[in-house]
Amino acid sequence: MKAIAYDNGPDSLRLIEADDPVAAPGEVLIEVAATAVNRADLLQSKGHYPPPPGASEILGLECSGRISAVGEGVEDLASGDEVCALLAGGGYAEKVAVPAGQVMPVPDGVSLHEAATLPEVAATVWSNLVMTGGLGRGVLAAGARWGDLELGAPRVLIHGGAGGIGSHAIQVCRALGARVATTAGGPEKVQKCRDLGADLVIDYRDEDFVDRVKDWTDDDERGRGVDLILDVMGAKYLEPNIASLAPDGRLIVIGMQGGMKGELNLGALLPRRAGVIATNLRARPVDGPGGKTGICREVVENVWPLVAAGDVTTRVSREIPLEQAAEALALLESGTSHGKILLTVD
Repeated sequence: MKAIAYDNGPDSLRLIEADDPVAAPGEVLIEVAATAVNRADLLQSKGHYPPPPGASEILGLECSGRISAVGEGVEDLASGDEVCALLAGGGYAEKVAVPAGQVMPVPDGVSLHEAATLPEVAATVWSNLVMTGGLGRGVLAAGARWGDLELGAPRVLIHGGAGGIGSHAIQVCRALGARVATTAGGPEKVQKCRDLGADLVIDYRDEDFVDRVKDWTDDDERGRGVDLILDVMGAKYLEPNIASLAPDGRLIVIGMQGGMKGELNLGALLPRRAGVIATNLRARPVDGPGGKTGICREVVENVWPLVAAGDVTTRVSREIPLEQAAEALALLESGTSHGKILLTVD
């Protein structure tokens, strides 16, 4: 098969001939129609985000396509099925072998190519905000129930609201009845977040998000702060994020764009009874507690109906042939693309 290889950085990406993968027991083989370009691919190409043990060295964390072979023990999927899939790697190729539990049907009303934009963002957002954070399930971080406390709609802060994860998270939060604040950089991205339904959009270039969040929640019976924060920045935002949490709030860190090491002030957490959690999707096991199979099952049951109803949408900004993967990563790194970038396979 044809696949993309790399040495160091997006400029090194090139098309090569590689051995065809084989569907092992419990796996299916997908003929790739499209794969979405993610920031994790950019980091991996630079040597900063290696794949977990046993995963393909080829870039690509999600794809869509048609099943061409089914491994032993797989019963609910068949050759010819149009699907999308969450990957630990291998999407930048003509074929990829995937555990059956990470394979999902194409949502109603979504084209086969568009479906490649959904697995990574949907699994990331749902597993963190809902399965870990309790959003939409009536549960606060400390275990108290929204209904018992008569707290009204939960309030969520999403950092990077104009990005792929952020834009999806805003829509899911709104669909689950939450009020949403988000950060974005520049007027165009601020307007995009407003169009997606964010109640408060903070331009981090000009404004302090802690002060804006406190003003926004000043009339809230829970006190000043938000109940959940989904953060891609890491160390840089650790202190202001904790200052933005309401009592029993939870900070969920899923990225380290602002650094890996920060100082954690336990004295600020204790009076809030707050929690800080850092999670990773790619390195999770396929099965078992917290595994990708369970996450994908919940995504199909809960997010796909929102997509089919138009409550959660995705936008493709560019479709680029697989052999031009270097151009696609350069476009992503430039920050000028507003929407998902797809690599397509002829």
